[in-house]
Amino acid sequence: MPATNTTRPRRFDLIAFDWDGTLYDSTAIIARCIQAAVRDVGGTVPSDKAATYVIGLGLMQALVHAAPDVPPEKHHDLGQRYRFHYARHQDDLSLFDGVAPLLADLRQRGHLLAVATGKSRRGLDEALHSVALRGVFDGSRTADQTASKPHPLMLQELMAEFDVAPQRLLLIGDTTHDLQMAVNAGCASVGVSYGAHGPEAFQTLAPLFVARSVRELHDWLLQEA
Repeated sequence: MPATNTTRPRRFDLIAFDWDGTLYDSTAIIARCIQAAVRDVGGTVPSDKAATYVIGLGLMQALVHAAPDVPPEKHHDLGQRYRFHYARHQDDLSLFDGVAPLLADLRQRGHLLAVATGKSRRGLDEALHSVALRGVFDGSRTADQTASKPHPLMLQELMAEFDVAPQRLLLIGDTTHDLQMAVNAGCASVGVSYGAHGPEAFQTLAPLFVARSVRELHDWLLQEA
């Protein structure tokens, strides 16, 4: 693991991470749960690409986008079936290898750390508890607390909470929804291509860097953030 540079001034005071597909290795399971939920309510099952594309949005926004032929009167059941399938696999999920030391090094450098996620507050709190990360993050916003991505409100609220200007916030995410949220908030971003969206999807959103692995992300952040 690269040595931590503790002498270089910080470029960013606050680093906000998406959760699923960025810190948490959950992309494939989420996509399968979306497909299973749509199948359960009789909709046209989305392809792997379509199911993966919506990851990062708020739950119902994602499900409706992935299953446009499911009528509104079945949306509640669609959400319930997704939660049923996801609960069966929740214990199978974990942080990507290398994430824990990455976060530890960033905290050592004095960065504030936050989560900005399409998960629900309950879902994020359960995940934070299960991976023993309650003391790592200084703040968080979830889709049911505020506006869903790519609306900038999650980041705007975090900036207000910690009195951080847009140019001092870095958003890290694995989807175009994440990076578009950063653009909308006037913040810099870094994409990761080991999650839901590939590197070609980020080109028009001008991230500072696109990491192909947690190790690449770690190296870049210690040198540039």
